[in-house]
Amino acid sequence: KVASMNEVTNFAESTSSKRPGRPRKDGHDEKIIDATLRLIDSNRPVTVHAVVKESGVSRAAVYRRWPRLVDLVAEALDAGRAPVEIDTSGDIKETLIDGLFTNQAKTTGVSYPHQRFRKRLELVMSDQDLQLAYWNSHVRRRREANIRALQVAQEKGQIRADLDIEACLDAILGVFYYQSVARGVNFTDQGTMQRSLGGDLAWNGTLNSG
Repeated sequence: KVASMNEVTNFAESTSSKRPGRPRKDGHDEKIIDATLRLIDSNRPVTVHAVVKESGVSRAAVYRRWPRLVDLVAEALDAGRAPVEIDTSGDIKETLIDGLFTNQAKTTGVSYPHQRFRKRLELVMSDQDLQLAYWNSHVRRRREANIRALQVAQEKGQIRADLDIEACLDAILGVFYYQSVARGVNFTDQGTMQRSLGGDLAWNGTLNSG
């Protein structure tokens, strides 16, 4: 679990009361993130004290980079996830399907272990502050490429001009996340892929202009 709200609050308050110290040392960020991930992956509580002990860096080095503990945990949970890049020059539908489903299934378990994905869901659903921190710092940024791709599809007349792009993306992503959250299956399972690629249903039934 993540530290209690009191510790998060105290952590932030201690940060605001400190004067800027020496510049960050090379490698400190990586040590802190790696230590946080070891705590998360081993199901140990993530506290400032635990991060300091596990990383071998000072408490000052931690709060100098992350004013709040939830911000550190959010960044650690996103480690290993590649930036989203979408080529909008071709078929937007096929590009989105490949990026959202096929590529995700290929990389899950390699750069971003499936166990960590499930742990991320557990942590953000049990701590709304962490959920909001992760949304604002990572998820929202990650969605930008997909939103832009759908906007290009609108401009090309591939989807209806009156559609709410944010709602459309939620509908498409919902098909994918339902497999893990509700069904509890692995992304690489063949049945999962078939159902996820059934995202065609969302495209044809909700997005298609034809």
